[in-house]
Amino acid sequence: KIEKAKPIKCGTFGATSVQQRYLATGDFGGNLNIWNLEAPEIPVYSVKGHKEIINSIDGVGGLGIGEGAPEIVTGSRDGSVKVWDPRQKDTPVANMEPLQGESKRDCWTVAFGNAYNQEERVVCAGYDNGDIKLFDLKTMSLRWDTNIKNGVCSVEFDRKDVNMNKLVATSLEGKFHVFDMRTQHPTKGFASVSEKAQKSTIWQVRHLPQNRDIFMTSGGAGSLHLWKYEYPAQRSKKDSEGAEMGVAGSVSLLQNVTLSTQPISCLDWSPDKKGLCVCGAFDQTVRVLIVTKLNKV
Repeated sequence: KIEKAKPIKCGTFGATSVQQRYLATGDFGGNLNIWNLEAPEIPVYSVKGHKEIINSIDGVGGLGIGEGAPEIVTGSRDGSVKVWDPRQKDTPVANMEPLQGESKRDCWTVAFGNAYNQEERVVCAGYDNGDIKLFDLKTMSLRWDTNIKNGVCSVEFDRKDVNMNKLVATSLEGKFHVFDMRTQHPTKGFASVSEKAQKSTIWQVRHLPQNRDIFMTSGGAGSLHLWKYEYPAQRSKKDSEGAEMGVAGSVSLLQNVTLSTQPISCLDWSPDKKGLCVCGAFDQTVRVLIVTKLNKV
């Protein structure tokens, strides 16, 4: 058990090796710290990353997930999304922030994807007004953006370390959207399917590490929903002008359970033991669960 002066909002092991197990955290003061949990008195890396609270953090390049540099991305209430390489002191390797005169939006969630070789890597960010933006770190440009009309609580690629395949985004109003990221149409972007899971906020989405077509969502009503994505017969088709466009599949509910009277705000699967997961809720309880029969779906 470790306690620090500033409240910690988010954390990830994603940018370090299994041997190191360094924990990167974002706090209410806008600081990004990396801790060696064996000697947690002083961070091994520390930077005042943002002017306001860091809402979300993700790591890639460690834990055997994703090619390329061990990078960390942070999203903040100050409207900016920054990518950090812990080997580089003080300055981010990428900074995506509102243009001059643009109103800043609260960034609620960030996720890495497309890290399948040394060059390719993207960051997806979701904002309080429903904006979803996809930043290409290879070209340092905005590759795609859309709006799902409600605050985006969580985004996750089904795998970080493959060619972009699917992205799930969850929202404030109980809906989630699955985008097929294989085919990007020049004007329409990516095909998607949306599902109204419940009346309350969907706080988080996490894909099953052993089967990327199964994912769990956690809700404001204290429930977990387990979903399966079914691909269409053909994942792409040509439009009237001959441009490739994606075709969205369908989503089916496998199981759901209510565990708490309070929102389940965080969730994660074990990368080793299939079906083992952990969640935390507003009732200050951490619950460890096992989901069985996953080999049958």
